[in-house]
Amino acid sequence: MTIFVVNPNSSDVVTAGIDRAMEPLRAVSPAPIAAIQLDEGPKGIETQAHVDGVVGPLLKRAAALENEASAFVVACFSDPGLAALREQSRRPVLGIAESAILTAMSVGQRFGVLSILQRSVPRHMRMFGAMGVMDRLAADLPLELGVADLADETRTFGRLQEVGRTLSDAHGADVLILGCAGMTRFRAALEDALERPVIEPCQAAAAMAIGRVALARAQQNQGDNR
Repeated sequence: MTIFVVNPNSSDVVTAGIDRAMEPLRAVSPAPIAAIQLDEGPKGIETQAHVDGVVGPLLKRAAALENEASAFVVACFSDPGLAALREQSRRPVLGIAESAILTAMSVGQRFGVLSILQRSVPRHMRMFGAMGVMDRLAADLPLELGVADLADETRTFGRLQEVGRTLSDAHGADVLILGCAGMTRFRAALEDALERPVIEPCQAAAAMAIGRVALARAQQNQGDNR
């Protein structure tokens, strides 16, 4: 049984980054962790149409993996298909945005989000409103870099530092969230540079999935020992 971290886009680079982000968690996980992708998806999920378009393929892929899965993680910051997959699956289903926000609120009082594009922000705001966390949001600011642009590490890290400082200094964010699964490799360096906690959403969601799987096994063992 495996925790499947599903990248809904078709970028090998993004999936490889997610896989590397999972490595430190594998040592403590009660189940193997596999990072996979939807080859039917776009190279980057940057619009509402992209979000809506991957829901069907995501549900189909998860259904095929149901009997092998301990849990599913939807590895896109728009959490596409999260409610539908929870309805479909008997396994724990975690979205990286929801998990990152919940983690951030346990670390600091006001969270700031580093998004890829300005057009991502309204989509995120709808999610924050649905979660009821608007009063804990400092701001959501874009790098104005698309998913493919994140491959330029020097440019991306420069923008992350610039926007991260604005979130901290001008908006009062005391914890930052990387607002795209394509940013995984920058977490530690950005945290050091800004001297602020930085939440990497794929790790946050996988950590919650590990906890859910471990708790279910512990409860099952407790029941077996009664």
